[in-house]
Amino acid sequence: MDAGFEARLRAKGVSFEKADAALLRAVEEQQSLNAAADSLNRSFSRAHKRIKTLEQALGPLVERQRGGVDGGGSELTANAHDLLTRFERLRTAYAGTAAVEETVLSGVVIDHKAELATVKTAAGTVRALITEPADRVQVVLRADAITLHTPDDVPSTAGMSARNRFHGTATEIDRGESIARVVVDIGAKTPVTTLITRDTLVEFDLEAGNNVIISFKATATRTTPVE
Repeated sequence: MDAGFEARLRAKGVSFEKADAALLRAVEEQQSLNAAADSLNRSFSRAHKRIKTLEQALGPLVERQRGGVDGGGSELTANAHDLLTRFERLRTAYAGTAAVEETVLSGVVIDHKAELATVKTAAGTVRALITEPADRVQVVLRADAITLHTPDDVPSTAGMSARNRFHGTATEIDRGESIARVVVDIGAKTPVTTLITRDTLVEFDLEAGNNVIISFKATATRTTPVE
């Protein structure tokens, strides 16, 4: 699976992602949240806080037992096992996509510092990775590296200077069994294609014509020089 791929399940504004699945699997293996956090080189306090956040949106995930002959411990709930199954099904659905679509934005490099460049495109400026000096480039975006938001769902920009954001309009929605393909017009010559889960589609109550916002990390792009 491509390194840029990010599967996520959403509920009540909270995203369940790869790192969360790893934490639950570690709890199942270690039978202890503390030991699970240690095995993943994470602090117990952060792991505990993350579990609490997930449970507020997704329901009970970890049952904690105190004392007893074995000294207590933690185990996953049936709900957690169901969540892991859904997440793996989602990952498989993405991986089974014959070819992940890419969007190409042409532009001019107006700033270049180290491996990051600022590229002026018809849709606005884009921060992207650049591997060699060039005046004109094409910025390539994979559909599975783009996150879609509704105007009311956009997270704070604090600490996210390397993330690109564009306002646009959903022009086409292709609903699959687990994944929906959404085409977004952001004012470029070609629209941007992104992939979201059916759960997210329902949560957003998304229809063609709705205003949306897309975002993607600079590190999830690649550029090609144009001669």
